[in-house]
Amino acid sequence: MDDNPILRESTRLLNKLHLLSAFFEDEIVYKIYLRTQVIHRLYETNAELDINKLELFHVQFTSAVIDLLKKIKKINERNTSLLFEEIQLNKDLIQSVKDSDFNFADFNNDKQRQALRINTSLRKLYELLSADGQEYPFAKNINAFSARYAQDYFFDISTEMLGDLTAYQPAEVYTNASAVIERKLMGKACKHDFRTEFYCGLKTGNLALEVYKFIDEDTYYLFYPSRHLFLLCDAAVLNTIDQATEVTRNERIIQELLDKNDQLQSSASLARINIPQEVSSLLAENYKKITDINFLQNIAGFDAQANILKTMLNTDII
Repeated sequence: MDDNPILRESTRLLNKLHLLSAFFEDEIVYKIYLRTQVIHRLYETNAELDINKLELFHVQFTSAVIDLLKKIKKINERNTSLLFEEIQLNKDLIQSVKDSDFNFADFNNDKQRQALRINTSLRKLYELLSADGQEYPFAKNINAFSARYAQDYFFDISTEMLGDLTAYQPAEVYTNASAVIERKLMGKACKHDFRTEFYCGLKTGNLALEVYKFIDEDTYYLFYPSRHLFLLCDAAVLNTIDQATEVTRNERIIQELLDKNDQLQSSASLARINIPQEVSSLLAENYKKITDINFLQNIAGFDAQANILKTMLNTDII
């Protein structure tokens, strides 16, 4: 019976059912495959049995099960593709945030260069004020730092706070053609040999302030690039400003996106092999019928169950 076309077709259907059972990893589907294989071998090894009944079984049952599972598989793959698209979008966003962290590394490097420019400029300003000189005291590109980094890496403050921070009495400052500096600040700068470091940047709209700290003590001052103004800055005021760093925010965003992708991946894995409960119950019922000892004798009367399976293909249940 090796060349029997009904057996060849039966083997082909068994292979399809086997692949589907492996895809869904569902116990009842695998049991149906095993039972169908038993029925196939029963007809394959017993020439006295009416092979046409095997064909009828496949027409009424196996083909309907395969078509139903294939439809579910197609729907599941469409649904999971949407989840995978969202996962990819999140990955792209994560990469974008990581790329911005490379810019933050540039910011950190340039902070140190800017502090050197400021320290050099303050030393030069001191010399000019002492000698009543009129030269330009500022290092090259002194304003470029804020212009490049303020929008992304400076902390937001109100216009009112900007006004408070930059207010001064004329009697309290030294002034020349290029700069204004608070007298007390210049005294401290001389005392500490102009050794300061960048502390943070502040911004409101397009206006920016750079805040510096003396290395040897907790004393702060600000540089207002657009006005070339230097003033001492109260540490208590700085403590009222939200100074959550860009890196901290980025790390939080990345972690949230990674957690979201883990959830989406888990959902996709489950959605990919999901069989609706109504279908699963029907398959379980059909499995019980094809394992009945009298099933082969009543195979011609399996139409009702087959029709239920076929009806499933044309409903919204799946």
